[in-house]
Amino acid sequence: QVQLVESGGGLVQAGGSLRLSCAASGRTFSNYAMGWFRQAPGKEREFVVAITRSGGSAYYADSVKGRFTISRDNSKRTVDLQMNSLKPEDTAVYYCAARNPIAIVKESAKSYDYWGRGTQVTVSS
Repeated sequence: QVQLVESGGGLVQAGGSLRLSCAASGRTFSNYAMGWFRQAPGKEREFVVAITRSGGSAYYADSVKGRFTISRDNSKRTVDLQMNSLKPEDTAVYYCAARNPIAIVKESAKSYDYWGRGTQVTVSS
């Protein structure tokens, strides 16, 4: 089991920044690739970004590329999401997730075994 707890959400004006953090406990954190997803009201959960187990590579959704940056610290068991130039359409609940080691499709929520409860991000126009 891996337990994930997100923090750092809040209300920000368009163009502003937020930094989300996800703290992990349980099984060896470095064994898992990690991802962030988001879900807006009335919409399906969508992929935002994924990072490899070592943190050496990251994969971004086109909608956030150039604005969001993911990082991880395996010694601290954390994965962070720096969000800059926020837009109202970024408003959603953001979830941290740990990917099944044998899953291939990093953009699919079905590839992730463990999820946090989410943190709300609201961007006002």
